[in-house]
Amino acid sequence: MNGNFFIFLDRMKYISRWGLMRSAIPENVAEHSLQTAMLSHALAVIGVEMFGKDLNVDRIAAAAMYHDCSEILTGDMPTPVKYQNQGLREAYKAVELDAKERICDMLPEKLSECYRSYVCFEELSPEQYLYIKAADKLSAYIKCVYEEGAGNTDYKSAKEGLYISLTELSKKLPELEWFIQNVLPGYGMTVDELTRR
Repeated sequence: MNGNFFIFLDRMKYISRWGLMRSAIPENVAEHSLQTAMLSHALAVIGVEMFGKDLNVDRIAAAAMYHDCSEILTGDMPTPVKYQNQGLREAYKAVELDAKERICDMLPEKLSECYRSYVCFEELSPEQYLYIKAADKLSAYIKCVYEEGAGNTDYKSAKEGLYISLTELSKKLPELEWFIQNVLPGYGMTVDELTRR
């Protein structure tokens, strides 16, 4: 109970993602977490401003910052392993929650409850969680776009699968559909192409 929580969070930058893939552009959990938080925030703001939804935008963005902090203790489990079958999926969720609880236990009691609500999604509704899930998949899809742009074909199958998942999720989130149509095509463009867009 000495505040090591904050020091452990800093170690997200040492946890590499995409362990089974050859990466032209290395990515760590800290980078991914920031991008996921930014994308969650964007989707929630779009939901409020363009689709009239009543959302706690700040809570969604803050919870997204911590969505993968369990990987400080578990590492980044490759998706094909994590989702191979229902048993593994449930076991990994339990391991993930245990890791998040252990990280929160590093905080003094007066701080632990507050952070636990973000880290363990204790006060997040299923609807709010959808924004983080969508942003997490968007971040992974964008990574695939950049890898493809760098000439790396290893991400082709992942990109196709993620696009299908995003399309399915967009049926529940019109703001995600708006993002896919209006923003997603710009990823992978050069600065010159973006300024002419």
